[in-house]
Amino acid sequence: MAHLFIPGPTDVDAQVLAAQAQQMIGHRGADFQALFARIQPKLRQVFATTRRVYVSTSSGTGLQEAAMRNCVEHKVLCCVNGAFSERWYQVAVANGKDALRLDVKWGRAILPEMVNTALSAGGFDALAVVHNETSTGVASPVREIAALVRERFPDVTIMVDAVSSLGGVAIDFDDWGLDVLLTSSQKCLALPPGLSFAAVSDRALEKARRVPNRGLYFDFVDLEKHLLKNQTPSTPAISLLWALDAGLDRILAEGLANRFARHAEMAARTQAWAMKKFDLFAQPGYRSHTITCITNTRKLDVNALNAHLRGKGMQISDGYGKLKDTTFRIAHMGEIQMADLETLLTTIDEFSK
Repeated sequence: MAHLFIPGPTDVDAQVLAAQAQQMIGHRGADFQALFARIQPKLRQVFATTRRVYVSTSSGTGLQEAAMRNCVEHKVLCCVNGAFSERWYQVAVANGKDALRLDVKWGRAILPEMVNTALSAGGFDALAVVHNETSTGVASPVREIAALVRERFPDVTIMVDAVSSLGGVAIDFDDWGLDVLLTSSQKCLALPPGLSFAAVSDRALEKARRVPNRGLYFDFVDLEKHLLKNQTPSTPAISLLWALDAGLDRILAEGLANRFARHAEMAARTQAWAMKKFDLFAQPGYRSHTITCITNTRKLDVNALNAHLRGKGMQISDGYGKLKDTTFRIAHMGEIQMADLETLLTTIDEFSK
């Protein structure tokens, strides 16, 4: 079996893929409502919330836009420490929001004291941060950041992108006091691309009700109205929802604690290998459990390596953006098992002798 060690799309189990082949059903009928109702409590388990989880036929960027349109009244602080956290800022500006960047060197984490200093300037009603920066392999301490914000800036809405971590790392939406927590289907959840999900707090939904110009497709108020009827405002990707239903069953059968432990073990193995063979780009103490960004100290030809790996049914990722020529990335998320990872690392070792 081929394995994708890239940060999305990731491997999808055969039974989950097969679930997409079920017959179409009307999205306003009882069969669809039963499917959607069955999915919602399983999503809430994965997000660790008793609140709602909206389902969108879009990529994670769509729900970044939703968060900005629904939850920013005045000014948003966008924490930027990589390419995908920079997208938070780009989305804010594209939607006409007053946004300030908190820039941190790539490879470093966003820390609570940094957020405290920035928010202390005043005028902010929202904070946007990436939990797991896919471009650098850095996991910022969102739990501690949220605790700081809740204590010192209780009126600030906390919006978190967990696109490359939710489903592979423990994130407790309710306990951490988050307001919007979003992810995509094609990474740690090991589903086909095309869906995204957002847990939304009661206070974020109430805020949305008073924010003008929320748009149409990503309006939280409209999503809530339809969710209460086990429907979506627009035509959903029904085949992907069948896959989601099957994929969530698979995740919960493994057990979330077991799944998180598996990801942590694979991260430790990959990082130990990388430290021995190359070097790690991410700051010590804040390294991702789902993707490892490796500094290419040996100037390995990643294109040639990938050509070799593809011949053996595997693929890794080169560096992203400005890190393209100096790093490469190994994703260890979703369906990847330790045995798969060991095969990959052995193959890279053989190639790079």
